[in-house]
Amino acid sequence: MKTKQENLQTILNRIEKAKRENNREDRIDLIAVSKKFPTQDIQELYNLGLRSFAENYIQEWNTKINQLPSDIIWHVIGSVQSNKTKWVAENADWLQTLDRKSVAQRIEVQRPSHKLPLNVCIEVNISKAKQKSGIVPTQLENLIEEIIPLKKICFRGLMCIPEAEDQSQKIEQMQQMQEMFQKLKQMIPTVDTLSMGMSSDLELAVQYGANMVRVGTALFGRRK
Repeated sequence: MKTKQENLQTILNRIEKAKRENNREDRIDLIAVSKKFPTQDIQELYNLGLRSFAENYIQEWNTKINQLPSDIIWHVIGSVQSNKTKWVAENADWLQTLDRKSVAQRIEVQRPSHKLPLNVCIEVNISKAKQKSGIVPTQLENLIEEIIPLKKICFRGLMCIPEAEDQSQKIEQMQQMQEMFQKLKQMIPTVDTLSMGMSSDLELAVQYGANMVRVGTALFGRRK
C-alpha cells in the first residue's frame, strides 16, 4: 500500500508530464478532495505541503475545520442549499459550484466585511445530464450578468464534471469548456480558472486547458 507522500508525488509527476506534453508553462493548482476522509489524513497531506482542500458536505466540513490549520484554503465543491450559505460565506475561500443567483445574493449579504470576496466558479453541466447539478451552457451568460455587480463575490471562472460514455464524448465536452473559458477570460478581468479533471482524467483536462484539478482517491486512497 502506497503512502500519501508517494501518492502526492505520483499526482504531481502526472501533472508535470501532462504540462510538458502540451507545452504548458503556466501553474496548475492541485485541490485535494477530502470529503469522507478524517482530519488526520488531511493533516498528513498538509504536512507534505498541500494547502488547498475541497469538501462536498457542509455538515462534515463543519466538524473538521476547527481541528485543522487556519491557513488551509477551503473549496466547496458540493451543491449548496440556501440554509447552508451562511456557513460557506463565513468559512470558505472558494465556492466552485455556484449555479443560481439566489445563492450568490445570500453570500453577498452574509460574507463578513473583514474577509476578501469569496472566489467563485460557476458549475457548468456540460453533459446536460438531468441528474447533475450546474447550469447548462445557454444559461451561463445570464448568471454571469447577475453576479458580476456583487461586491462580496469574485467571479474566477468555470468548473465542470464531464460525464461521457466514451473518450470522444468527454473530449468534446472538455473542448466546449475550454472554448467558453477562453471567451470569458478575454471579456472579464477576474476570470483565470478552469477547474476540470479528477484522478482518472486529469491528463485530458490539462490537454484542454484546465488549470485547477480536483483529486481525491488517488491522493488519499479509497474512501471507507
